[in-house]
Amino acid sequence: MSSMEPSGQTVTKKQRPVNLDLRTIRQPVAAIASILHRVSGVITLFSLAILLWLLKSSLSSETGFLEVVDILDGFFVWFILWGMLTALAYHIVGGIRHLIMDAGYGEDLESGALSAKVALGVTAVLSVLAGIMVW
Repeated sequence: MSSMEPSGQTVTKKQRPVNLDLRTIRQPVAAIASILHRVSGVITLFSLAILLWLLKSSLSSETGFLEVVDILDGFFVWFILWGMLTALAYHIVGGIRHLIMDAGYGEDLESGALSAKVALGVTAVLSVLAGIMVW
């Protein structure tokens, strides 16, 4: 679509995207890594609040300690703890990745995608190590 401005120049309007369904848009790996970094930060924040509450309860009295021991006794809680550690590990690795990029390294598309893949790989290794540590 073209139209004429009062100055006589032709202005072309850009076509807007037709597909706005975010589930069908394929994001690059660097974008996924960046989104996961934000999500892991939120998970880490809420995890910290839960862990501080458990610490406070365990230090309040002997009864509080025994209640916390009862809460932490179970596969589901250990699985959640493993998830918390994995989110923390990814947030740290992603933070280091962002710091390196802020220093001016790895800002082009290829190295950004490579650093995102490396961050995901390192997190997978740390996640396995956290799983071994938890169980």
